[in-house]
Amino acid sequence: MDDFSGQIAVVTGATRGIGRAISEAFLNQGARVVGIYQHNELAAREFLESKDWDDRLTLHRCDVSKPEVVAELFSEIESTFDTIDILVNNAGIRRDGVVAMMTNDDWQEVIDVNLTGSFLMARHALLLMLKQKYGRIIMITSPMAYLGFPGQANYSASKAGQIGMVRSLAREAAKRKITVNCISPGFIETELLADLSDDQLKAYKKMVPMNRFGRPEEVADAVLFLASNRASYITGTVLDVHGGL
Repeated sequence: MDDFSGQIAVVTGATRGIGRAISEAFLNQGARVVGIYQHNELAAREFLESKDWDDRLTLHRCDVSKPEVVAELFSEIESTFDTIDILVNNAGIRRDGVVAMMTNDDWQEVIDVNLTGSFLMARHALLLMLKQKYGRIIMITSPMAYLGFPGQANYSASKAGQIGMVRSLAREAAKRKITVNCISPGFIETELLADLSDDQLKAYKKMVPMNRFGRPEEVADAVLFLASNRASYITGTVLDVHGGL
């Protein structure tokens, strides 16, 4: 695996599921991680205390959908580290409902967190990365961006928007040795599957050619690759991690 010693990685949604696996992967490879979470103080404390990370893990509570809050976060990051090397936009929410019955709030909240939050974090991260003419920006999107599931119009739209933003930003940043990519996980064994019935789980598993759900660590491995020097000529792409979905 690659050595990320000395590098600064900012990960949103960092304390549970895929985000925690990504954060731990960077920590295990020597990076310093600035983990962002919004609500679950218990999960954040448990992660922080789960291992002696040699002070390489710091956690910040931040609503990534709020411009002023994100600006304050990056002001603190800049004063502490001067710049960052890696941003992983993993934070995301679902508020499922068919379009005819979906409330304005459920639509807007998903767009605000998943898409606007990705934009705000990427904009501030890019300004820091430009100082050193190097960086890796990775968005965690979803196959729902192009498959579309009933009841997930807001989620699908937010994830499709991430892909469009990444392809534009990749072109803007390429000359400064900053790559911008998406990773698209399919059904991954996290708490997001916990509210599904046994029948739903069986039906979804049948959709996957590999006949199993993925593991958070498998997504984290893909993130490490795109964040490494081995991926220096890869930008503006979507890497699917979905078992052939």
